[in-house]
Amino acid sequence: MAGLIERYREHLPFADGDPVVSLEEGSTPLVEAPRLSRRVGARVWLKLEGANPTGSFKDRGMTCAVSAAVREGAEAVICASTGNTAASAAAYAARAGLRGAVIVPEGRIATGKLAQALMHGARVVALRGTFDEALTLVRRLVDRHPIALVNSVNAFRLEGQKTAAFEVLEELGGLDALCIPVGNAGNVTAYWKGFREADHAPRLFGFQAEGAAPLVHGAPVQAPDTVATAIRIGNPARWEEAMDAFTSSRGAVRAVSDAQILDAYRFLAAEEGVFCEPASAASVAGLLAHGAGEAESVACVLTGHGLKDPQMALDQAAAVVPCEPDLSAVERAVLG
Repeated sequence: MAGLIERYREHLPFADGDPVVSLEEGSTPLVEAPRLSRRVGARVWLKLEGANPTGSFKDRGMTCAVSAAVREGAEAVICASTGNTAASAAAYAARAGLRGAVIVPEGRIATGKLAQALMHGARVVALRGTFDEALTLVRRLVDRHPIALVNSVNAFRLEGQKTAAFEVLEELGGLDALCIPVGNAGNVTAYWKGFREADHAPRLFGFQAEGAAPLVHGAPVQAPDTVATAIRIGNPARWEEAMDAFTSSRGAVRAVSDAQILDAYRFLAAEEGVFCEPASAASVAGLLAHGAGEAESVACVLTGHGLKDPQMALDQAAAVVPCEPDLSAVERAVLG
């Protein structure tokens, strides 16, 4: 299967003959969610972006950002990250044969994401500060060195990520509303760009965690805090573009609590068979808590796979049942 640049080249800023760095990202499943649909009174689909090569939607933008970096002669790529961007940047840098570096908030990155970045050979720097401070520093760093910045401030990232909107429309034909987690706000900006290029305008409903909801409150959050580490961002880089997307689509951005996020996280796994990371579940938590207006068809974006944060899963799941190695003990353990 071809990657995004090959599939959508006519919609992307790449010409024939340009270098393409791909892991055959995209073409992720769009799965109908019958139990969730019954609960909200609409047909709901889940866009499973955790099926991308590194387990998150970031791969869509990273194939374009790193391909452009190779085309432009960059010697290395760098990003600030809460985790998923780090994993994706490290993988695509390795694929391209470039050096990769990621700066993450110390002690604030999920284990699965850290393991990915390290295994792909990136230099991982643990900053004693927030994501927002990390992004400020890397933006200054690339001004002084021939390094490509591959955060969502990179326009090529949005070009790749907009293709998810194309895929949704290819499968459904049309859509009334899209529910999406919001952290740095690049993804909702990209979806809106994709929908508009496809001449479609579903209502966009974005959801931030209560402890990291600058767009909801209208002011940066100095010390963002939430179990949903992927959206633990206090000053989104795509603030204005995201707000324009919500306004132009007649949608809204709202907050959900950590308890609501974790309820949705467990519900998706136990009732729909879909294991996503906590930040991904913010889209479903928001739909359950706030609805999507009068929408009859809704797509919820699940941005990353549940194995990104295995410790959270273990903390939320039932305990393992110990058992002696004989049939009667196994019967009691299995049957209760």
